Amino acid sequence: MLKVFEHHVPMSTLVALLADSAFCFLAVMVASMQLPGGPFAAQGASVPMATALVLAAAFTGVMSLLYSFVGIYRSGSAPVSLGGMLGRAFFALFMGSCIAYLALEAQGDSAYALRLAGRAVPIMAAGAITVRVMVYLAQRASIGARRVLIVGTGEEAHAVAADLAASGTSSRHAVVGFYPTSTDAVDTTASGALTVFSSNLSIGDIVRQQGVDEVIVAVREQRGGSVPMDQLLACRIAGVPVLDLAGFFERARGEVPIDSLKASWLVYGHGFVQGSLRRLVKRVFDVVSSAVLLVLALPVMLITAIAIKLESPGPVIYRQERVGLGGRSFMCLKFRSMRNDAEKDGVARWATQNDARVTRVGALIRKMRIDELPQLVSVLRGEMSMVGPRPERPSFVTQLKAQIPYYDIRHSVKPGVTGWAQVRYSYGASLEDARRKHQFDLYYVKNNSLFLDLLVLIETVSVVLFREGAR
Repeated sequence: MLKVFEHHVPMSTLVALLADSAFCFLAVMVASMQLPGGPFAAQGASVPMATALVLAAAFTGVMSLLYSFVGIYRSGSAPVSLGGMLGRAFFALFMGSCIAYLALEAQGDSAYALRLAGRAVPIMAAGAITVRVMVYLAQRASIGARRVLIVGTGEEAHAVAADLAASGTSSRHAVVGFYPTSTDAVDTTASGALTVFSSNLSIGDIVRQQGVDEVIVAVREQRGGSVPMDQLLACRIAGVPVLDLAGFFERARGEVPIDSLKASWLVYGHGFVQGSLRRLVKRVFDVVSSAVLLVLALPVMLITAIAIKLESPGPVIYRQERVGLGGRSFMCLKFRSMRNDAEKDGVARWATQNDARVTRVGALIRKMRIDELPQLVSVLRGEMSMVGPRPERPSFVTQLKAQIPYYDIRHSVKPGVTGWAQVRYSYGASLEDARRKHQFDLYYVKNNSLFLDLLVLIETVSVVLFREGAR
């Protein structure tokens, strides 16, 4: 894992990004230097080296964005098959080729654009296939996997082992076994094929013998000498990372588990940066991005408004009270996607999948997230941010605060049009879903940065395009 502005990025993602960029850059350089003529060269000559470098760098930047938009660099989400990844890569390559062709044609030489594409596209296609196949084979073979020792044999320890064995993380971690603590009731049957080491061995001995790269302490109660802290300290001094439950889930899954969370971890840990500079940067980013998106989305919003009005009686824009920054209420704006009498009894209800109250137009705009576009106005007004925890209704907030620990922390930042929980967790409408989403929201509040905001916006494109977590 590589830490970028407090957010953990898998090394495999960085390697894939660099490899794709290298293939794109190489393809354009080779094609442009071989082809004579073109809008950027003298008659009968090939493109100058400096111009070729600029063209290659610009196209590489565009392709990196497109590859990101289709989700081939997403980590921690539901796994996509090799065929699905190749399909997404070719879709991005097709879109990038179209953009490059139109840009060159605008310079007045469509024939050169076609010749350039004819030479560059096969190289990029071969590169996309090579990178995707290599990543897939590396994951299947667990190449580069970090060898992990789990301290503890209880429920939490087995939950960590199961999480590491899941398809989303198996390529990066290999569990060598469990180390029992003094309070553990060792259950070898629950451990399956994994080894439960004898407590007569020291953790340091196991680390050396098994080539352990990382130790995870999966014990909720660590007081009273149940955990051998001296042995863990020796591992840490020797350069072997030691993580507790909260630290593991934060790094590996991008969430903060509330069941094993202690207030001291929140108080003394890093993160929760809400300084004046961060607020200023976020506000400028919100104003610029929401204004640009409003202009781009205006035709879609007009068509949506007409469709809603034609299908069913009632207002086009639905106003609903939500809880925002500091627990203050504001009116959240959405395109109306339900019947006008959806809550005629006055009782607030969570929306569910295949909700009978949703209209036909409403079902379409909810799937494509078009119903959220009016909230861009709330961003301009300063009531919301582009990225943040989704705002809830006051009645739900009262209920969730009573049942979910640290729920009020989400109100320390502005609510968002989209959020980390929305791109990490599928749609749900239950207390358990709210608890899980809150864990992702805690991660965002703790590690929020401009980098993470940009990452969420990029992943939102993938979620909308491929209906990941569709409602």
